Amino acid sequence: MSVDNQKSVKITAYTDGSALGNPGPGGYGVILESGIYRKEFSQGFRCTTNNRMELLAVITALEALKYPQCRITIYTDSQYVVNAVEKKWLWGWEKKRFAGKKNADLWIRFLKIYPCHEVRLAWIKGHAGHPDNERCDRLAVAAAQGSCLFIDKGYMEGLTKKGE
Repeated sequence: MSVDNQKSVKITAYTDGSALGNPGPGGYGVILESGIYRKEFSQGFRCTTNNRMELLAVITALEALKYPQCRITIYTDSQYVVNAVEKKWLWGWEKKRFAGKKNADLWIRFLKIYPCHEVRLAWIKGHAGHPDNERCDRLAVAAAQGSCLFIDKGYMEGLTKKGE
């Protein structure tokens, strides 16, 4: 597939993050759609925060794309993620090397994948009955409640740096 053909493919993603307690066990859910294709995935973590899972869901959606320069619209109920990008706060944080900012490890990871695609972030109200947003919420919560939870190394390292 040529780059021109890749750009003409419309990809839609729905993402959500969850933390059962903040911090607490957490997870994310992602739905990717392109034409007749649909893929769902999720992952749970032992101890994390809601904002980390919201951001990780968006990152994971972008990292799952198989071709460079895809056109993707990502629907998320996270104003934290949408505002950081759309209001350009993220690039100010980056210039200051994320001094005093939470989730720097994930934002750095986001900045590596974001320019590889044509990304549009769109905020969608959570728990408002949109079927794909509701499905992502169920995926995220189920992942957080799962028996095979990963360690959120970035979150744990942040606690160690703070001396907590």
